[in-house]
Amino acid sequence: MVEKQHKVNFTKALRAWHLTKNKRSMPWKGISDPYKIWLSEIILQQTRVEQGLAYYNNFVNHFPTINDLANAADDQVFKLWEGLGYYSRCRNLLATARFVNNELSGNFPTDYKGLLALKGVGPYTAAAIGSFAFNLPLAVLDGNVFRVLARCFGIDTPIDSTMGKTQFREFAAQLLDNENPALHNQAIMDLGALVCSPSKPDCLNCPLQGICQANADGNWDKFPVNNKKTQVKHRFLYYLILDYKGERMVRKRTGKDIWQHLFEYILKESDEPVAPEDLKRMDFWGLSTSNVPRGSVQLTDELKHALTHQRIHSRLLMVQVEKKLQIAGYTWKKPEELKQLPFPRLINKFLEIL
Repeated sequence: MVEKQHKVNFTKALRAWHLTKNKRSMPWKGISDPYKIWLSEIILQQTRVEQGLAYYNNFVNHFPTINDLANAADDQVFKLWEGLGYYSRCRNLLATARFVNNELSGNFPTDYKGLLALKGVGPYTAAAIGSFAFNLPLAVLDGNVFRVLARCFGIDTPIDSTMGKTQFREFAAQLLDNENPALHNQAIMDLGALVCSPSKPDCLNCPLQGICQANADGNWDKFPVNNKKTQVKHRFLYYLILDYKGERMVRKRTGKDIWQHLFEYILKESDEPVAPEDLKRMDFWGLSTSNVPRGSVQLTDELKHALTHQRIHSRLLMVQVEKKLQIAGYTWKKPEELKQLPFPRLINKFLEIL
């Protein structure tokens, strides 16, 4: 339980800092358009603001309204999302846009339960949309807020535990300025991003310096506590480009795996690393040399690509061929068609090298 005076001091100091010293500018701040707020929140899930800003502006330019987004072709939307990662967010984005546009006449739910029912919208995103768009008294709880609360109140309960999530949710709700929830939520998130940062926090210029337990104890680096350790899986993905006068064979990934709905070249996955000389053998790809009359051959160095729970080890082989052949599941595409298709960032990195 937060003491009444402590809440008053916290809210007063946070508000004063936000109104006088918070210079963080973003195009979605201070607006009440639920479509643009929702769009920004989905883009910023698992993404730094600096990276997500360009994507947000690009989406708004291409799809000014939820009706525009709902009626866009899947490949066009995935192409705009290309390079942002966590592509399930893009699938959820399309599903929710079409649901709101088609089933709710283009109007977002105005209550927490309705927002939470939208695909890809969790407790934090629902609270953000609800408070920013509809001024609902809902406290947001993201990484920045976890950090501010943990340090200020010396909360050592792991944030990834059931007990911790409940405790932090209660603290956030008790501290919320119910009359100005949007201002309060924006202020505490910006404070965590600008001042109470993960490393080297600017404690001397923090408005909560006088009431912060971690500052008093000099142990800010101990908070927040996180107990879980991510189990990382290593995967070995190898790609083959058969190039016939600029045309190349590709397919769309349809299985429930990474990069679903994106396009890729001929793929072979191995349980262990494959030697470069083996990659150049056509039988490795299930093809015979006689069926693949070859011109020039290029093999890239290995690239490593980090995902949340996976580490991808990959190479790409490019072979100039003298005739087209057919491989089940793959289709030949012309250069102008390839430019319109969304590919994983890993493949685009290979193409930049080539």
